[in-house]
Amino acid sequence: MADESGPIAQDKADELTPPAGSGVQPDSSAGQHPATAAGVDSPANDIELLLNKAEQALASIDGAPSDPLQALPAGIRSFEFEKFRGSVANAEVATLELMRDVQLDMTIELGRTHMHLEDVLQLRKGAVVPLDKLAGDPADIFVNGRLVARGEVLVLNDNFCIRVAELIVGEAA
Repeated sequence: MADESGPIAQDKADELTPPAGSGVQPDSSAGQHPATAAGVDSPANDIELLLNKAEQALASIDGAPSDPLQALPAGIRSFEFEKFRGSVANAEVATLELMRDVQLDMTIELGRTHMHLEDVLQLRKGAVVPLDKLAGDPADIFVNGRLVARGEVLVLNDNFCIRVAELIVGEAA
């Protein structure tokens, strides 16, 4: 019979001890299969040993703290955001309120004409420039260069003004 107190082969030592830092403790041979306890090598015994190690590893993972706050390193704290109080704003009204202060360029166009440079250079005080629209035709109202409406030209308190007669929507704009 061989001396049991002699040195153990490295591969046997690796099988019996868990890797460093794994937290897995070697299981006593009392609950093992009799062939494994006796130290007999066979493929079935190796599989059983691996299964036992896997079960121990799973048990050590299941034994981890269920509260994530306990697992935080020292000096690191968890926090929760405060709940907002008040009612949820109506998105349409909020968007409209944000848009109220946006400045736009508005142009009222009475008519157009084409002139040569020579004609422009001959313009003097009192010169009359003919336009492509007739008196009483609606003026075009442009916002940021886009036609949005047409209206009638009026004089109110010695100031020109426009009464909107037609809104232009869609592709006609």
